[in-house]
This record gives sequence, C-alpha cells and structure tokens, in this order.
Amino acid sequence: MPVNEDAVVTWANMVTVGRVLASPILFAMIPSDSRGSWAALVVWIVLCVSDGFDGYLARKHGITRSGAFLDPLADKILVLGAMFTLVSRGVFWMLPVIIIAAREIAISLYRVFVGSKGVSMPASKLAKVKTFSQQWAVGFALAPITVVDHTWTFVVCMWIAVALTLLSAAQYALQAVKRSS
Repeated sequence: MPVNEDAVVTWANMVTVGRVLASPILFAMIPSDSRGSWAALVVWIVLCVSDGFDGYLARKHGITRSGAFLDPLADKILVLGAMFTLVSRGVFWMLPVIIIAAREIAISLYRVFVGSKGVSMPASKLAKVKTFSQQWAVGFALAPITVVDHTWTFVVCMWIAVALTLLSAAQYALQAVKRSS
C-alpha cells in the first residue's frame, strides 16, 4: 500500500535516520594512525548499501517529501563527515574535500530555495554517480591495503569525485539558469 507523500515515519525514512545516527560511530572508528581499518570499512560499506536499500523501500512504498529531503542530507552527513575525519587523520588533503563540501552546501541551499517555491529537484544521474565516486574514495581510504600500500587508489578516486562534483554543480547551475529564463 503506497504511503502518503506527506508521511514522515516510513520504513525508508527509518533506514535513512539510522544511517545518520550510525555516522558518528563510523567517524569514531576511523583510526588516527592513517593505517586504515577493516571494521570501519565494513561499517562504511553497510552504511553506503543502506542508501540503496532506503531508495528501494521508497520506490516500493512511495516517495515522501520528508524522504526526498532526508536522504540527500544523510548522504552528505555520511560522506562529508567521513572525508573531514580522514582529513583530520592526515589521509585526505583538505582542498578536494573543501571543493566537494562547497558544492554540497551550495546545491543543498539551492534545493531548499527552489523547494520553498514548490519546485522538486531530484538528484540527477550524474549526481548519483558523483556520490558513488565519493563513496569509493572514502572506501579506498579506509581499506588498510590501499591506504598503506596503494594510496594512488583513493587519491585518484578523490580527484575523479572532485571532477564529477564540479560537473554536477555545473549541470545544476545550467538547470537553474533555464528555470529563471
């Protein structure tokens, strides 16, 4: 039975909120010695997979306005929180993380702005690929084998994520210009 689009308490939203509540646990699991952690990697993978699971539940039972707001917010909390934790641990450089964070904040604010005018702005396919690339970069930075012996994996993934982040921002900017015309 489809849920009302104004519903707040749904299975999909509960998974999303669970992801947000579990995020600080993940951040605390990221070791301070820059050597990676299999346990943190497993938790990271579970949290990233749960993003797909809540999307499946939302499509199966019905997408809600609250879910459309909460899901991308949960993604940002998880990805940016992990990235800034990795910066503080000396694994990631600050510059790419700042670029990604600036885009995420700008697009989130724009979504709120257009949403207040009744305009829906679902994530584009490019934005979904961007999020996936960010998740891969964090995953490689958590895996002990890559963070110690193959740092190029997460460095390359991070810069690919930055490029996709900027392309996605440009895509949304073009949409905004078309809307205002």
